[in-house]
Amino acid sequence: MDVMMLLAETQSNPMHVCGLMLFEKPKGRPGVVNEIVEAYRAARPTPPFDCVPELSSTHTPRWLPGANYDPRYHVQHIAMPEGARYEDLLYLAGDLHETMLDRGRPLFRVWIIDQVPGGRFAVFAKMHHAIVDGVSAARRVNASLRATRHKGVPKPLFAVDVPVRKPRPPKALVKRLVGLGTNATSQYMALLGSLRKGLWNRIGLATQGSVPFAAHRGPMNEPVANARSVATLSLPLEAMRRVGRHYGATLNDVAMTVIDAGVHRYLAGQNQPFGHRLVAMCPVSLRETDDASGGTKVSAVFVRMGKPDADVAERLVQVTESMKAAKEDVRAMSRETALGYAAGMMAIAGLGSVTHADRVTRPSANLVISNIPGWDRPLYLNGAKLAGVYPVSAIAAGVGLNATVISCNGSMDFGFVGNGASLHDLPTLADHVARAWRDLEQATPRG
Repeated sequence: MDVMMLLAETQSNPMHVCGLMLFEKPKGRPGVVNEIVEAYRAARPTPPFDCVPELSSTHTPRWLPGANYDPRYHVQHIAMPEGARYEDLLYLAGDLHETMLDRGRPLFRVWIIDQVPGGRFAVFAKMHHAIVDGVSAARRVNASLRATRHKGVPKPLFAVDVPVRKPRPPKALVKRLVGLGTNATSQYMALLGSLRKGLWNRIGLATQGSVPFAAHRGPMNEPVANARSVATLSLPLEAMRRVGRHYGATLNDVAMTVIDAGVHRYLAGQNQPFGHRLVAMCPVSLRETDDASGGTKVSAVFVRMGKPDADVAERLVQVTESMKAAKEDVRAMSRETALGYAAGMMAIAGLGSVTHADRVTRPSANLVISNIPGWDRPLYLNGAKLAGVYPVSAIAAGVGLNATVISCNGSMDFGFVGNGASLHDLPTLADHVARAWRDLEQATPRG
């Protein structure tokens, strides 16, 4: 998957992921931001943040360590102008997201942004998807913060020491050899069936379960340009859990439902009503619980969302049922097969984008919705409390809208990024998602 992330990258569709972290400045500490900048610039990157990729036709792709690291290039210190609004920070985040990372340097950059409205500052981190996925990035963020208000700057996310996952005890050689042939055959058939389903859906023969290339074309599937639109939103975590319990749904089902409803309302408000069920591509982490190593270890399911005219309660039931059916397809695969499935889907979508075949066939999905495990306690950076963390992820080929959610100390934080050429004013989309949540909460009996 790491190689696919590099090969699929283009100037208009870069393959990096970003995170916007907001912090509340501690009182009586005017130098808190400068202290963080100095400490970050003094830190040295650890693998894979100290490497550059080498792609060659003569040998297998590899990472070259010891790359030239420039602290002032990789750690930038900027400030919002006087009178700036929060919306200006979102525009800045969109601008920073637009451009590709320089492959001649380590594949990350960090901006520490002072004078954010409300007595806050922000840290905007940009990392190539080939060296982190959402789960590993969140674990690095967690390791770079503290659970107390004490003064001091821990190692930044690009310099934290990642624990090496303990290998599983090896199976007896005879057992491994006996199971190898049977397992390889069954996994090959599972992968072949999933890829065949994707091709059938691409020509309109939709099936149940995970449904790649079954989406109807919408504004989210216009050709991706460089411009990006960014928005954020925070919703109450415990209230979302309560609603989920009432309907027998997961927290992720609730988040997907309000996003689904919000997108339909947003498109209707843009005079582009979408008369079909949206299809969401949902990444599925394949990491072990103690694996914080670099690289991308994800597969994906393709979920048919709620009916266009469904109310939010009906929509939640429909999304929950679709998600359960889609997950069954991935459960039938081994970890290695699931990775191959994701790579195959990415290759098909990427080929369609390069050849422009995606303009006449069905897109792989209408949007990407991802859920990253977060944390349920306060975290601090040099005494400054983390007030919100908003993933600003990559845009997949032919799918110009990404919504990623993460739990953060009692809140569910949403980060939205869209193709700025066709999806304008994503803060309005975030407002529609918030209203959809309020409608769902009001429709749910208490007790």
